[in-house]
Amino acid sequence: MIKSMTGYGQSTFTDARASINIEVKSLNSKFLDLSLRLPKQFNEKEHEIRNLITDKLERGKVSVTIDYQPAGKQDVKLSYNKELFKAYYHELVKLADAVVSPSHEALFQIALNSPDVIISQGKEELDQTLWEQVLRLLDDSLHRCDQFRVGEGKSLEVKLREYIDQIERGLREVEQLDPKRVERVRNKIKSGITDFFGEVGFDANRLEQEIIYYIEKLDIHEERVRLQTHLTHFRKLLAETNSNGRKLGFLAQEIGREINTIGSKANDAEIQKQVVQMKEELEKIKEQLNNVL
Repeated sequence: MIKSMTGYGQSTFTDARASINIEVKSLNSKFLDLSLRLPKQFNEKEHEIRNLITDKLERGKVSVTIDYQPAGKQDVKLSYNKELFKAYYHELVKLADAVVSPSHEALFQIALNSPDVIISQGKEELDQTLWEQVLRLLDDSLHRCDQFRVGEGKSLEVKLREYIDQIERGLREVEQLDPKRVERVRNKIKSGITDFFGEVGFDANRLEQEIIYYIEKLDIHEERVRLQTHLTHFRKLLAETNSNGRKLGFLAQEIGREINTIGSKANDAEIQKQVVQMKEELEKIKEQLNNVL
């Protein structure tokens, strides 16, 4: 079983105290790239939230948004040093008049934001029962996102198996073509030597040894066996309970290495056609693996 890194999960809760909405989105990434959007009431809980997300979602570009809207009328939590504000403002007006500034409109905001004017900001206490509800919603959203990934992974697995089957069909074709290729190479060498020396004038035994040596250099039997082994291993990884995106990526590289070696050693036009087709299927595999967890 494999999982996609693309996922989405959402959970909501509303009662007389507050309305809570949590969204989890994920896309492909080599590592866990986490972005959090939290209301200020949850700032002190950020570390706990991050740990929970990290435990549930291993990799991906993950975005988590927690929207928290308290119900009912909200009291103003700010208080101001009015005398200090007036002092700042009057000084600013004097400066503006000294340079004959045409407007004092911006001075109010400047004075309000001056040091120590805002003297307190009451801390909003997070209701413990609401926080527990947030944890349940977050866990549910992460579970939904993970299940989304499982569903997407099933579709990816079908495609990957199709591509592996196509590569294996190409390998079967190569196996059928290879004996004919070896015979053509043997006949070509013999024909060339005979044309050059004639029917006599060369050692037949030495010629046979040279042909064997040359054909061994072009032999692709080991590469065919290794390629088949890699294809079989790829299918086994797809069937495992864990998603093995990284392992599959490494294995795809090994598959590509064997295909390339077959193409370079075979020195045969018909086999090269199969090699090109296998490479095309492998590129499709690599593209899909970019989104496999």
